[in-house]
Amino acid sequence: MATLVTKTKLYIEDNSETLDETKVTFQNDGSGDYIKTWSYDFAKPTKTKLKTYETAGNIIENNAEVNSTRVKEYGSWQDQLDEIYHNIDDWKARIKQVKDNNPKE
Repeated sequence: MATLVTKTKLYIEDNSETLDETKVTFQNDGSGDYIKTWSYDFAKPTKTKLKTYETAGNIIENNAEVNSTRVKEYGSWQDQLDEIYHNIDDWKARIKQVKDNNPKE
């Protein structure tokens, strides 16, 4: 399930703005996350409106997790350059395996 921050960010971007932490704040009072303050020049999103961003939010968050895993498995760029220098074909095969093991949506 996509986070409130991700869904709100998508809503803001659909209104040709960017997420600005001086214009929106989030809070959790123990019963769930909610938008605490809103100072954009367009309407604060309703829960129903935010639900429409669930699928897109899930894709963004899942791909971010995949990217994080890939970065760890790729290793440093310095090590990759050394690997390329010694055997570019082995490097290509290893990178392909990392990508195949961690597909994006």
